[in-house]
Amino acid sequence: MRTPLVAGNWKMHKTPSEARVWFNEFLDELGPMPEGAEAAILPSFPLLPVAAEELAGSGVFFGAQDVSAHDWGAYTGEVSAYQVADLGAKYAIVGHSERRKYWKEASSLVAEKAKRALEAGLVPIVCVGEELEVRERGEAIPFVVDQLKASLEGVRPERPEGLVVAYEPVWAIGTGKTATAGDAEAMAEAIRSVLAELFGPEFAEEVRVLYGGSIKPENFAEILAGPNVDGGLVGGASLKVDSFLSLVKTALNR
Repeated sequence: MRTPLVAGNWKMHKTPSEARVWFNEFLDELGPMPEGAEAAILPSFPLLPVAAEELAGSGVFFGAQDVSAHDWGAYTGEVSAYQVADLGAKYAIVGHSERRKYWKEASSLVAEKAKRALEAGLVPIVCVGEELEVRERGEAIPFVVDQLKASLEGVRPERPEGLVVAYEPVWAIGTGKTATAGDAEAMAEAIRSVLAELFGPEFAEEVRVLYGGSIKPENFAEILAGPNVDGGLVGGASLKVDSFLSLVKTALNR
C-alpha cells in the first residue's frame, strides 16, 4: 500500500520569519502527524534551516526545490544535495517545469541531479509534464513517457520509497486550469508502466506518483481517487495553512 504524499512547493515565497509563523500555525492545527499519509514542505534554500528547526519531531518532512548536478566544487550559486541532506531534509525536487522552461534544463541534467540526490540520501521528486500544444496534438502520453525515460537515465534507486515521480502538466501550473481526474490517472498509469519497464513491475507498483497542477481543496479528492495517483505536488495552495491542511486531511481520508 503506497502512502499518499502531499508535498508543498513554496517556490520563491515567504521570508524566514513568515515561514516560522506558517510552521507554528500549521503544526498547532495539525497536531501529531497521523498515520496514513505523509506531508512535506519544499521551501526555498534560505528557509531550509527554519524548516529543520520548526518541523523537528513533528512527523512532517521537508526538502529542497532543486539540487546541483555537482557534488562539491567551484560552482557559484549552486547548492549541493549533501548540504541539503545534512540539514535533515528528506526530499529534493528535480526537473520542475519552471527549471526546464526558464533555465532550459534538459532531461539529461535532471537525471544527473536525481543521481546526486540519491547519493546524498535524499528522495528525488522527478517532475515531468507536457505543454498545452503537445496535449492538443494528442501526444501528451508519448511526450511524458520519453521525458521520464530521459530524466531517469542511469538513475538507480535502491528501493521504491527512494523515488517519487510528479506529473505536472505545464499548462495547468499556476493557471487555475486542472487536468481532469481521468487525465491525471491515465498519465499516472503510463508513468507506472515506464517505471515497470525500467525497474521491474514489483518495484514500480510501490513508487509514488503525484499530480501537480493547480491543486485545490475542491478538486484534490477527485484527483486522488485514481488508483495510480498517490498524492500531490502543491503550489499556491501550500502557501496558506488552512488550504494545505485541508489537502493533508483529504490524503488521510483516501
